Amino acid sequence: MGVHDHSGHHHHADSTDSRRLSVALTLVLGLMVAEVVVGIVAHSLALLSDAAHMLTDAGALVLSLVVIRLVTRPSGGNLTFGLRRAETLSAQANGLTLLVLGGLIVYGGVERLVSPPHPGGLAMLVVALAGVVVNLVATWQLAGANRASLNVEGAFQHLLTDLAAFAVTAVAGGVILATGFRRADGIAALVIAAIMLRSAYGLLRESGRVLLEAAPGGMSVDEIGHALVSHPHVASVHDLHVWEIGSGFPALSAHVLVHSGDDCHEIRRELELMLAHRFEIEHSTLQVDHERPPRLLTISQRRAR
Repeated sequence: MGVHDHSGHHHHADSTDSRRLSVALTLVLGLMVAEVVVGIVAHSLALLSDAAHMLTDAGALVLSLVVIRLVTRPSGGNLTFGLRRAETLSAQANGLTLLVLGGLIVYGGVERLVSPPHPGGLAMLVVALAGVVVNLVATWQLAGANRASLNVEGAFQHLLTDLAAFAVTAVAGGVILATGFRRADGIAALVIAAIMLRSAYGLLRESGRVLLEAAPGGMSVDEIGHALVSHPHVASVHDLHVWEIGSGFPALSAHVLVHSGDDCHEIRRELELMLAHRFEIEHSTLQVDHERPPRLLTISQRRAR
């Protein structure tokens, strides 16, 4: 069985992703500091909500940079798959952070609807527009990265929700400037929270699928089972398991019975090629055995003494 080395390609992709994440991190940190200052001065919960979200953005980006280094470490010892699941744990952390932060912002937004303060509409509008520009650049950077990785996708979702949040905050600032409607700040905060909770759900669902060892999204276990059984020399398939080690790394194991007298090794190779080409499952473990021939009924007669 041949071993294919894709390390050069992965290292190149990882270095490109790391560079894109670093650029996005620098942009986020610079804007976050400015937003905290203006948010406090302008008494705007929407701006402070954005700043809090940007803090989680920065944490998500830093975590993503660390995870990229962990995932590329070679497997060895007790870590037979390396640290590929680290990116799934990173996505879980990002999802949980968005979930908690979204809940806190909902509480603060409702409170501001009941007792609205006097937010500075002009400050909200100016900072929010600057935030839209900065987040457009940061989101564009990560849009070109490997988003098949849950690790990178988690960081991308943080930036994407922040971009939407800045757009909503800009609208709220414009409404306050034009009409003096102070509750626009609280309404904007609730919209931002809804966006964050939606992203949190998506990240927790996808990372939970990996941690629960469910089949990868869009992959039908029944279809794979039928494809295996449809091989002309396969009698039956048992103990079929399909799961995902990490993003883009599906795995399969199964017990396959072939007809008596067939070449087990050749059939195994044919099945592995079919799984790789048709379902893109390159890591498969197939136990191939001959089916047992049916037992013939034998009748023995005892001689009378």
